[in-house]
Amino acid sequence: QVHLVESGGGFVQAGGSLRLSCAASGRTFRSYAMGWFRQGPGKEREFVGVISKLSSTTYYADSVKGRFTISRENAKNTVILQMNSLKPEDTAVYYCAASDAGLAPRVSSGYDYWGQGTQVTVSS
Repeated sequence: QVHLVESGGGFVQAGGSLRLSCAASGRTFRSYAMGWFRQGPGKEREFVGVISKLSSTTYYADSVKGRFTISRENAKNTVILQMNSLKPEDTAVYYCAASDAGLAPRVSSGYDYWGQGTQVTVSS
């Protein structure tokens, strides 16, 4: 079992930055690939990015590539989503998720554990 708690969301103007954190419980954090997803108003949940267990691989959605960066600190059981050059269309609830499949899934069905989400609002 893994318990995930996101933090760092908030309100920011377009062009600004936010840094989301996801703290995980348990001693097996390094065994999980960690992903970020988001769900905007009236939209379905969508993939944002993922980092593999040993940080050797990252994938990003085209919509955030070059602006968002995922990193992890296994010693601190934490995964970070650094978001720069934010746009109003980035407004959403952001979720972190853990996958024990051994891969770096880019679909929500590949994940076993989810956080409660943190709201990000970007004004124009």
